Amino acid sequence: MSTSVYAYIAVMAAVTYVIRLLPLTVIRREIKNKFIRSFLCYIPYVTLSVMTFPAILTATSNRYASAAGFLAALILAYRRKSLITVALFSSAVVFLAELVFGM
Repeated sequence: MSTSVYAYIAVMAAVTYVIRLLPLTVIRREIKNKFIRSFLCYIPYVTLSVMTFPAILTATSNRYASAAGFLAALILAYRRKSLITVALFSSAVVFLAELVFGM
């Protein structure tokens, strides 16, 4: 590897460290602002959604099957079904859509 790669890795490590260290050193007391607290509570859900959504659309070679499975998952999740029910049913919908729409 060239030395520039090591420089990139060092800068990336420093930036990551500063981003994680800064809130610990700057914010020492409890956050009482309701808006900021609710914003911070939603960050894990948003991050998971952003990571999962592209994988849903590219999991199969057929976009219609992916969209059908995603729609089934949305409907079941909206109706507050369990995670295993949503996963199994949406997988079954994708499988059936693959059979119907073909490759």
